[in-house]
Amino acid sequence: MRDVFMPSSLEELWRVRESRPEAILYHGGTDALVRLRNGRENSSALICLERAADLKKLENQGDRIYIGAGLTHQEILDAPDIQKDLPILAKAVACLGSPPIRHMGTIGGNIVTASPAGDTLPPLYCCDAEVELASRNGSRKMPLKSFITGPGRTALEPGEILLGVDVPKPRPFNIHHFEKVGSRKALAIAVVSLAALFFVDSERIIKRARLAWGSVGPTIISSEQVETFLIGKPLTDETLQQAAELVRRAVNPISDVRATAEYRSLVAANLIRRLALANTGDTLR
Repeated sequence: MRDVFMPSSLEELWRVRESRPEAILYHGGTDALVRLRNGRENSSALICLERAADLKKLENQGDRIYIGAGLTHQEILDAPDIQKDLPILAKAVACLGSPPIRHMGTIGGNIVTASPAGDTLPPLYCCDAEVELASRNGSRKMPLKSFITGPGRTALEPGEILLGVDVPKPRPFNIHHFEKVGSRKALAIAVVSLAALFFVDSERIIKRARLAWGSVGPTIISSEQVETFLIGKPLTDETLQQAAELVRRAVNPISDVRATAEYRSLVAANLIRRLALANTGDTLR
């Protein structure tokens, strides 16, 4: 038997952690409980964060949106502000797991798990998101790109939790795109994913570009070289085909049970070519 604690506030959480420092924290449990069941983690105590109201904030702060770590994927998907101002994130969340997973799993869990295949991570990288970390001693912020240090590794210090993620609204980008390729059409872990933000003018000339790939490196991969190459060029298949060659050199995939490194590299390059289908002012669906 394990002791299970369900703090309703951060102050209560700090007290529980001080008395049971060995306890494993979880919210929806879509990752943590699987690791416990498989014996990859073990502890005599669990701390469930479902009742912690401090982790459930969703605030529109003008040029940014603050998303509490305890918000479920479905709550994020249902939020009008996310649909309006962060469609790239909404698209990623919409294809994350199954309806039960989206109702249980949280954005904080997706971030802290730090999987290169995490669906919310490429959009958050494109938006230059920052994470807010908290402990009894206070809070601090840092770029998400610095927070995730490797597969399953983060910059969390002992006693810290992820409180939320602060996401700048991606203006003036007028193309928001997320797509992933899996081993099946639904409920799939990404073999490769791509998030893209483009600003394209009335003549289809790319003025700004941000790109981030998942499942093709130890962390999310972005490439300043690819982005710089695209600036000033028309959004055409010819342009993106040339960029695809740079993409293949930028990614660093591995082979595993889901795909070979060569296949991942090919798919990462091919996904960028699909952006030629985008229409200025539209969000790809």
